[in-house]
Amino acid sequence: MTQIMFTVSALYHFTRFDDPGALRAPMVSLCEHEGIKGTILLAKEGINGTVAGPKQGIARLWAHIAALPGCSDFEHKESTASIMPFKRMKVRLKKEIVTMGQPNVDPRAGTGHYVDPHEWNALIAAPDVAVIDTRNDYEVGIGTFEGAIDPKTKTFREFPQWWAENKHRFHNKKIAMFCTGGIRCEKSTNFLLGEGVEEVYHLKGGILKYLEEMPQEESTWRGECFVFDNRVSVGHGLAEGSFDQCYACRRPITESDKNRVDYIKGVQCHQCVDEYSDEDRARFGERQRQIDAAAK
Repeated sequence: MTQIMFTVSALYHFTRFDDPGALRAPMVSLCEHEGIKGTILLAKEGINGTVAGPKQGIARLWAHIAALPGCSDFEHKESTASIMPFKRMKVRLKKEIVTMGQPNVDPRAGTGHYVDPHEWNALIAAPDVAVIDTRNDYEVGIGTFEGAIDPKTKTFREFPQWWAENKHRFHNKKIAMFCTGGIRCEKSTNFLLGEGVEEVYHLKGGILKYLEEMPQEESTWRGECFVFDNRVSVGHGLAEGSFDQCYACRRPITESDKNRVDYIKGVQCHQCVDEYSDEDRARFGERQRQIDAAAK
């Protein structure tokens, strides 16, 4: 029996949508018709999302997006999953397609120099280059590039404050930045240019493109890459990774983490045991019971 494989595709594109709300219903209708699930965010600054479905259906969705204002040259990344990594389809309207909270940041006005994956290793090995991981702390915790600086931010919104407190460390340095798919670097590199940093670089296509294109024996990536779907992580060649997820805090966990005394499936893990109230945990527990009942 042939196993059905789902195409997982991620995209972002900065453009101007005067009325993003008008784009929502046709996109929802197309995705439902094609059996596509995942999340797409629409804002006046553009579109961002990750979805999964049959390969032909995904192709129809991308044709639809390419016809939207300013999206004819949008790029997307594809991988595969052995099971559907999303439970439903959501198209949401947002103020920003990735939240930084900096109203003057506009990637359409300029970003850092794009660096292809095959040129990345040489760049980050240079002694006058500081390499900054712009992702959240729990993402960095399961994998990053050798020598990369971890700002230890819990959300992308915290990055500007981290920079204000640490920019003195990077005097006379070139800055190389990376994130999962590239969208956070579009904003963070534009932000640094606005802060007066003269030489800023940006891994084109993000970690996912690097893992897709770079042979493992030549790679300077260590660990796995967190992804925002039920696969949880991917490795070289975008193969599905080894991590599971705590469905309370959404952080990645290992099989050994599930053996910790603090772990309760769907309710808490060792990373979030002190972050929620008893009422929260009761709600999480009921949600998990409903999930288990539905699975049976």
